[in-house]
Amino acid sequence: MHVPLIAPPTPVDYLVVGHLSCDLTPEGPRPGGTALYSALSARALGLRVGVVTAWGGETSLPSIDGVQFHIVHTGRSTTFENIYTPEGRIQILHHAAPGLHFRDVPQTWRGTAVIHLGPIAGEVPALTGGSLSPSLLGLTPQGWLRCWDRSGRILPCRWPLAQQALAQAGAAVISIEDVAGDEEQVEAMALACRVLAVTEGAAGARLYWNGDLRRFRARALPEVDATGAGDIFATAFFTRLYATRDPWEAARFATCFASHSVTRRGVAGIPTADEIQACLVEVF
Repeated sequence: MHVPLIAPPTPVDYLVVGHLSCDLTPEGPRPGGTALYSALSARALGLRVGVVTAWGGETSLPSIDGVQFHIVHTGRSTTFENIYTPEGRIQILHHAAPGLHFRDVPQTWRGTAVIHLGPIAGEVPALTGGSLSPSLLGLTPQGWLRCWDRSGRILPCRWPLAQQALAQAGAAVISIEDVAGDEEQVEAMALACRVLAVTEGAAGARLYWNGDLRRFRARALPEVDATGAGDIFATAFFTRLYATRDPWEAARFATCFASHSVTRRGVAGIPTADEIQACLVEVF
């Protein structure tokens, strides 16, 4: 059953399609996922935001002025657990909710200026087939670059539709972690995509565009929690790219924007108005 929280949906500036997640933490379950972090980031940037997602209602969702949720109800949300070890993060998928389809997107939203496909467990089709008509189609392919074993442990995997999906996108953002540091895979994706940004955690990001490569340093700020930083980067990047049509400027802004996000925990890391202004005027 498809029940929008606001009916009928009104036009938005930024649409994200992907599952909300129920994240298991020592403090209890909390909502997460690309859909949530991207929606909050786009709203912080002053945009009207739509989200097409699945949610099982394990916890209450935050009420966000300017964000409309179109929810495909499911008995249980996509559920993750992150375990941090000295060797790095271990991510466990406890449950994957049913997939989304482009028919789940309200007609009013199918021509939204910026549409962001943000799967977290392969739940969104990689190819739109003309179902959507944005000015900028942005992809964060992490959910297509994941597989999991019988225990639910997330492992990197190849993405069979990478060439076709990246060719139809206006821009894409991946983490170097998404491809387990495979530079050959990064190069192939850069060749297939008009604009590709690769985030590298505390090292910042790199951008491939028009046969050129540039690197952008992260700001030296104390890291408290990096959860959602890649999604926050991607939203800032897509938003700024659409506004300026300048990928270098978009990458500069997004790197600064995401740097601020790691200084606080969870969704509290969404940059403030003062931090956004600082990123806009920063020159380096």
